[in-house]
Amino acid sequence: MPSNTMNTRLILASSSPRRKHLLEQAGLIFDVVPGNVDEKNMAADSPEDYARLLAEAKADVVARQYPNAHVIGADTIVVIEGMILGKPASKIEARDMLKRLSGRNHAVLTGYAVRCDRSAYHYSETIWTRVRFKSLTNSEIEWYLGTNEPYDKAGSYAIQGQGAFMVKQIVGSYTNVVGLPMSELIECLNRIDVVVHLRK
Repeated sequence: MPSNTMNTRLILASSSPRRKHLLEQAGLIFDVVPGNVDEKNMAADSPEDYARLLAEAKADVVARQYPNAHVIGADTIVVIEGMILGKPASKIEARDMLKRLSGRNHAVLTGYAVRCDRSAYHYSETIWTRVRFKSLTNSEIEWYLGTNEPYDKAGSYAIQGQGAFMVKQIVGSYTNVVGLPMSELIECLNRIDVVVHLRK
C-alpha cells in the first residue's frame, strides 16, 4: 500500500491496465489505488466538463486518503454528435456503438487531474483527440465483438489492441485515446518538479 510519508510519491487513482502501462513506459515509479466514484450521477454542462469532473472526483477520493502524495485521476469518454459513449453494458450495446462509429469521425476526451492535499495543489483539464473509423462490415463488427475486447472500453474499442484495424485516422494525442494524455501529464508533473524525483 502507498505510504503518505513521502511528498514525492505518485499514485494512479485508476485500475486501468492501459493507464498503468503508459506511466510505466514513461519510467515513473507509482502506486495504484483505484478512485471509485459514482459515475452515473455526475452532473456536467458538457462532455468536456464531464470527463474532467470525473477525473477530479477520482483523484479527490484517493488524495484524501494519502494527502502527501501526488494523485492522478483520469476518465476517458467517446463523443459522437454530442452523444457520450461510455463502456458498453452488453454485446448489443457494443454492437450499436460500433455501428454508430463506423465510417465516421468522433472525439475521444480524456479528463485528467493531479492533486496533492499537503501542498494544496490541484490541476485538471480535458484533452481532445479526433478519430476516424473505417467503414466496418457486419462480419468485422461481429468478429471484434467475439474478441471480448470492447466491453471495458469507452466507445467499445481499444486503439492499442485488436481494434486498431478500425481506426483510419487520428488527429491529436494517441495516448489520449489509449486513456491518458502523456505529453500534457508529464508537462504538468514537470511544472511542480515531481517527475524528476520519480524517474526510474
